Amino acid sequence: MSAEHATPPEKASPVKKTYTRPLDIRHGRIDMGHGAGGKAAAQLIEELFLPALDNAYLRQGDDGAALPLPPQAASPGQLVMATDGHVISPIFFPGGDLGCLAVHGTVNDVAMMGAQPLYLSASFIIEEGYPLADLQRIVDSMGAAAREAGVPVVTGDTKVVERGKGDGVFISTTGVGWRPPGVSVSGRHARPGDVILLSGTIGDHGVAVLSQRESLAFETTIQSDTAALHTVVADLMAAVPGSVRVLRDPTRGGLATTLNEIARQSGVGMRLQEAAIPVKPQVDAACELLGLDPLYVANEGKLIAIVAPEAADAALAALRAHRLGADAARIGEVTADPHHFVQMDTRFGGRRVVDWLSGEQLPRIC
Repeated sequence: MSAEHATPPEKASPVKKTYTRPLDIRHGRIDMGHGAGGKAAAQLIEELFLPALDNAYLRQGDDGAALPLPPQAASPGQLVMATDGHVISPIFFPGGDLGCLAVHGTVNDVAMMGAQPLYLSASFIIEEGYPLADLQRIVDSMGAAAREAGVPVVTGDTKVVERGKGDGVFISTTGVGWRPPGVSVSGRHARPGDVILLSGTIGDHGVAVLSQRESLAFETTIQSDTAALHTVVADLMAAVPGSVRVLRDPTRGGLATTLNEIARQSGVGMRLQEAAIPVKPQVDAACELLGLDPLYVANEGKLIAIVAPEAADAALAALRAHRLGADAARIGEVTADPHHFVQMDTRFGGRRVVDWLSGEQLPRIC
């Protein structure tokens, strides 16, 4: 029996975060910040969910879990499983909708484990009175996205709740994939000296959703970047085999919060170059108008790749060769830092700490 069949994951315990105060389980209440992917969400997971559900695979701390295949499996490698809930408002937005987002989000979570997505399940919670025409539009979009990605929805469930007890439609999707033997991609594997790559511009999705929600008009329509990234990952892994340490899609909490998560998992620091981080001018202008920082705005079609330094140029070239990575950039490097700070050299020659998202900047964004 191979090690991949038999043993739990190595280095399964994430670096713990010290919070100012523990959760007040007796009197506390859930607020929107607990779903934002920042400090409050991390504390909720570590102090409430993890103690109750604790196991070696959950403690991997990634967006999916790498699981051993049973001994009788014919092929080596690992099973990868990821799940996600989608509660976006509005349901239809420039560049996408709830249906395609539900497919892309889970396909990407599986792909960020270095795995090939194979199958999806979908669970719908629908509010009584929701228009059938809108539901068909969502489901048709979901089917088209699944066919384009080559990852079919093979099982599902539907529940209806009373009018006023939901908000249109919520969708939860679970993805299953296969990771080849020898591949080990995780937020725990970043090392000092590694290079941080970003596959394209940030903030597109969050600003597109917010502009639709608030009926904001800009000179150029800002489109969501929602897309399935597994083919980008496949090209990257083929170009620099064994050199990709970490993959992550910066969704809730944006680039800043995602990098803080990785720094904490790996026990390292990071140093970014502000001038190197790609942001579309119209997104930058919209964020300035709305008082938002693009670093914290959600993305649904971008990935972060942390790679060995000797493979950085080849990895960047592989990203840029793919249509979804044409604007890829080298944005920083991993450093040795016992405090696990993410710092950024600004355009003006200074340096600042890029902290976790605190609270909820944009609710119901994915």
